[in-house]
Amino acid sequence: MEIVANVLVGLVAALHAYILVLEMFLWQKKPGRGLHGFDPEMARATAPMAANQGLYNGFLAAGLVWGLIAADPTGFRVQVFFLSCVVVAGVFGAVTANRRILFAQALPGALALAAVLAAR
Repeated sequence: MEIVANVLVGLVAALHAYILVLEMFLWQKKPGRGLHGFDPEMARATAPMAANQGLYNGFLAAGLVWGLIAADPTGFRVQVFFLSCVVVAGVFGAVTANRRILFAQALPGALALAAVLAAR
């Protein structure tokens, strides 16, 4: 079960690294605009906000990687903390921005969190 948990944590970290790239570097290009269906003008106007969001996603990814490489009990605790942050951010995003975030962010985070707790 520990291998499954580590793989899921790694996938959630990779997802958040991908979101960082989309929001910080590709927001005004086709892949970034397609994320929310923005036209070039709206993407340009919202680029600073998106870059800020991307940075936060990068911090989540970095924390999850830290949790994977740190020895226990620190690694376990860090994974639980950052996965909990992912789930809370996903639920908040689903309520305030777009319901898809619940499935794209909160659900993978919750599955990884459940696996980490079950592997303990």
